[in-house]
Amino acid sequence: MRIEHEGTTLIIDERTLAVTMARDGEAWTTASGYVPTLQLADGTALPWADAAHVGHRVRDFGTGRGVVSEFRGFAGTGYAFETFVWVESSSGDVVFEWIPLDESGLDVACVRWPGELAFDERRDDWCTLVTHCQGTMIPNTWPVAAAPLPFDGRFETEAGYMPWFAQLRGRAACLTICETPWNAGYALDHPTGGPYTHVGLWFDASLGRMDYRRTARVRLMADADVTAVAKAYRGWVDGHGALRTLAEKAVRNPSVRELTGRMWMHVGAKTAVQPDSRMYDADHPERNGNLVTFDQRARQLRDLHAMGVDRLFMHLDGWGQPGYDNQHPDYLPACREAGGWEGLRALADTAHDCGFMFGLHDQYRDYYRAAATFDPDNAVRLPDGTMPEHAAWAGGPQTYLCAALAPDYVKRNYREIAARGVDIDCTYLDVFTCNEGDECDAPGHRMTRRDCYRKRGECFAWLLAHGVLTSSEEVADWAVPNLVFCHYAPYDFQMRDPKAPREGVPVPLQNLVYHDCVIEPWMMERIEGGDDYMLYALLNGGAPYLIRDAAYAGFDGDAGDAAARHRLEQDIERCRTVADLHRRVGMLEMTGFEFVDGDWRHQRTTFADGTSVDVDFDAGTWHIDDGRIRG
Repeated sequence: MRIEHEGTTLIIDERTLAVTMARDGEAWTTASGYVPTLQLADGTALPWADAAHVGHRVRDFGTGRGVVSEFRGFAGTGYAFETFVWVESSSGDVVFEWIPLDESGLDVACVRWPGELAFDERRDDWCTLVTHCQGTMIPNTWPVAAAPLPFDGRFETEAGYMPWFAQLRGRAACLTICETPWNAGYALDHPTGGPYTHVGLWFDASLGRMDYRRTARVRLMADADVTAVAKAYRGWVDGHGALRTLAEKAVRNPSVRELTGRMWMHVGAKTAVQPDSRMYDADHPERNGNLVTFDQRARQLRDLHAMGVDRLFMHLDGWGQPGYDNQHPDYLPACREAGGWEGLRALADTAHDCGFMFGLHDQYRDYYRAAATFDPDNAVRLPDGTMPEHAAWAGGPQTYLCAALAPDYVKRNYREIAARGVDIDCTYLDVFTCNEGDECDAPGHRMTRRDCYRKRGECFAWLLAHGVLTSSEEVADWAVPNLVFCHYAPYDFQMRDPKAPREGVPVPLQNLVYHDCVIEPWMMERIEGGDDYMLYALLNGGAPYLIRDAAYAGFDGDAGDAAARHRLEQDIERCRTVADLHRRVGMLEMTGFEFVDGDWRHQRTTFADGTSVDVDFDAGTWHIDDGRIRG
């Protein structure tokens, strides 16, 4: 069946269900061997062609033209669905819709469709863009195989900060945007050395059903590069009312502007690994606890100020009585051994006296059985009636708090913090923007994954309404309207051993879309025999980490030690360079990205005020073009 509409040609093979899309002389076709399937909960895969009845018809309507296909009767059941693949009149985009009609008789866990496209030539200029962490470009000739994706490739997690991917054949591009990303993700296949990269969508069940329409949009672009593809997605987000810039957020919360140009300091107070935690070290019990008092942290701030640090943000872990990752959401009061409410209040006051900003680590997903008010009726319930449980973190056995109830706990806790006179500028709600949304089948607070993201967003929105700047672990784009900053938004290779081979070329897809919407602090390590991470911080116009203590490590880098002080002085100068750039461009759109002379190891970014940053990773050099900074 062939549809020609508004410059786009759409061809659907009624026998194989293969799809071909063409525009501006470039055709993109489903990969050979791809078979659309229903994946059942027991692992069985049912090809769509096995339906007892398959029918196709052309549909013309007010805003487009396409093909409706109905599939009915699988394995002797009444299970039925239809697809609608159509060309949108206003854009020429191809829209894919999967629509359930009758879910009786089958327990469908996942639909794998639309399928991967043929992308099988051994060419350097054939590349795939994926939004795993900050962004990765995989040339078809890339020598390293793609490893399994975290969270199975689920969108709105570390695996896919944004729900899109793209493939470029030279200057021709095919951008796929998942418009219903809450129960969706992507599968990626790139073997060692290529010569292909295959990437395709999947949609999974929600609370055991596929009971709503799933959609994806494909845009064919004739003259595109990395920047053009990312900007096309930014335009889609803006057109759906979901682009919220830092400048917009600063209208309601002016302190947003005060967060730019600062160095980041991530440290802790109390750790206490419980004996029933998988992390507990029975052979070395002294390693299971650590304490740095609020007064010691205040002295550290004064020392940094005396060393010339004038703009800093302090993020404090382990400030509650139970210790880091313990007894959430019943984390109050402030840790008595560290100085209690009085000590925490004095620490916040010291930060402000130094001109610094101050924030707390917090958690409203992990629900610890040791919490004072733990109630299994408030936990996530799976469709089979069980609760997810583990003991991976310091606090021991836990399940998950249903996010439908999380805003109530946030309000309870932060009203108490305010009542105690602790003046915080920011807070960090852990894992909300890194981990997948939860689903809950408890009758009293039933929640889909989309509901979960909305409730997490309510937590951020309430904090912003009360003058507290919001952050979380990473930067899933559902959170962008209510998120001011994050813990990090690194390239995927920065999350692994620095010696591990890279699975592609790092490219700043996240920042090309959202640089002016969320502040991102960056790692500053110099890797022996490898890259200087400071160059990535500069390239991305981000904020620098001056001190980044691991959450479960003891206090490190006492400023009173002469050797440590010398290293710290050097780190301060490096961070000042990055922070100065961030103060100028931190709230500006990243308008461009390119490989200098086609060299993947020599990259350049451009910002809305005309500032450009040129970094050569092999030479270890950088250059900022405004005449004020050189390196």
